[in-house]
This record gives sequence, C-alpha cells and structure tokens, in this order.
Amino acid sequence: MAEILAAATGRRKTAVARVSLLSGEGKCTINRKPLEEYVTDEASRIFLLQPLKIAGVETKYDVVAFAKGGGSTGQVGAVRHGIARALCEADASLRAPLKAAGCLTRDPRMKERKKPGLRGARRRFQFSKR
Repeated sequence: MAEILAAATGRRKTAVARVSLLSGEGKCTINRKPLEEYVTDEASRIFLLQPLKIAGVETKYDVVAFAKGGGSTGQVGAVRHGIARALCEADASLRAPLKAAGCLTRDPRMKERKKPGLRGARRRFQFSKR
C-alpha cells in the first residue's frame, strides 16, 4: 500500500469525511468504492475533484475517503473540503489558490431545528379565526 502523504477531515451539513492523500495516479475511492460508482452525478463529481484541478495535481495523488452522516450532497461537499485541507497540509503553497476558489471554507449551512409550537423550523400551524 502507498504511503499516506497527508490526511484531513472535511465537513458539510451533518456529513463528515476523513480524507487521505496517497502518492499515485489520480484514483479516487470513497467508502471503498470507486468515485464513479459512489457519486453517480457528473456535476457532483466535478465539484468534488475541483481542489485537485485548481492545484493541478489530478494525476499526482490518489484520494481515499471515508464519509458518513448526511446525504449524498453533504458527503460530496465534506470530501471536497477534506481534499482541499489535505492538499494544504501536503503543500502549503497551494493554500492561496484553494482559499480564493472557496475550497477551504466550511459551508456552515445546516438544517434548522424544529421549534416547539410550530410545524417545522418556522412554518406555523394554519390560523383559524373561528
């Protein structure tokens, strides 16, 4: 097995991803499945690999990630965040371009909790005058 060059944690919504960068030829594995099998949507795949493209190292590293929690979009965002953080750990000079592209920013948007006396987070029950 290849040597781990850098490892980082990425988060989005309620999803958490542990990402490791290995020296290799650009293979990406999430939860022991190839990227094409785990992420079926092409737009999500492009979004996930964006940090590698910005850094210009698509064929230099293999990505091994373990994602849990949340849904498919949250996990894709968490893996992307983890890849960006791991790239910064591997090469500090990549921090500026990744930060400018917004890859290092943790997306803080989460589902708002349900409030007591309401139907959802903000939705009220229907008002009846009589």
